[in-house]
Amino acid sequence: MLNIENVEVIYSDVILVLKGVSLNVPAGKIISLLGANGAGKTTTLKAISGLLHTELGQVTDGSITFDGKPIHKLGPEEIVRKGIVQVLEGRPTFEQLTTEENLLVGASSLKDKSNIKSDLDRIYGYFPRLKELRKRISGYLSGGEKQMQVIGRALMAHPQLMLLDEPSLGLSPLMVDQIFEIIETINVNEKTSMLLVEQNAMVALSISHHGFVMENGRIVMEDTSVSLMQNEDIKEFYLGLSSGGARKNYRDVKHYRRRKRWLA
Repeated sequence: MLNIENVEVIYSDVILVLKGVSLNVPAGKIISLLGANGAGKTTTLKAISGLLHTELGQVTDGSITFDGKPIHKLGPEEIVRKGIVQVLEGRPTFEQLTTEENLLVGASSLKDKSNIKSDLDRIYGYFPRLKELRKRISGYLSGGEKQMQVIGRALMAHPQLMLLDEPSLGLSPLMVDQIFEIIETINVNEKTSMLLVEQNAMVALSISHHGFVMENGRIVMEDTSVSLMQNEDIKEFYLGLSSGGARKNYRDVKHYRRRKRWLA
C-alpha cells in the first residue's frame, strides 16, 4: 500500500535528517518504526503526510508512493483525501471545542457526509468513554481521553492508512494497554493499515506484524515483530534486557557500542 524508497529529507535547505530511508506498509498490517529521540521517526511520518511543508522541510531525493501513485509532492489536504491520516504526537485537540465537535472536525475532508451519525456511533463503540464526554470541553480531558479523541477524530476520515506518532507518550501503563488494545481492534475490524512510531518497543512490537529500527536518519534493521522481540540487540538497547533475560541497569545500557552491522 505504502512504499518509501531511498527518501532523503532536508530542513531549511541545510539540515539533512533522513538519509536514504526505505520501508513499506502492506495493506491491512501494523508496522512499527522504532528508534531513539532524534532518529528521524516523526520526520518520516511528516514526509508521508505532507506536513514537512509546514516546517520548511522537503523530500529532496527518493519517492513515496501510495497505491502505486507518488504523493511526496502533494499537500497535506490532498494526502488526507487519498486516505492517509496522521495522529500527531502530543494529542493536539481544539481545546475550546467539545469532544464531539473535535470528532466532527475529522469528517471535514469527506465528500459524502450523510453517514456522520453512524460514524460517530462507530467511534463511540470503540471509545465508550468519549460518548460519556461528548459535551465536555476538550481542554478539560485527561491525557488518555485526549488520545482516544485524536484517534477517533482520525477514524472519522475513513483512513486507509493511519500514521500514529507516540500514542503511549505520557500515559499510565493501564491507559497504554487500553489504547493499544483498541488500536489492534481497529486494525482487525476496519482493515486499516497502520505505521506506528513508538519508543515503547515492547508494546509496539506486541501488536505489530513487522518492524523497522531507525538510527540517525537511516533504517538499520528490519524483521518480523516476533523476530525483533527475540533479537539480542533489540532486547538490550530497546527493551533493557540482557542476553540472559534479566532487566539491565540503565547505567550499563548507556555504555553499549552499536553493532557494526547497524552502521552498514
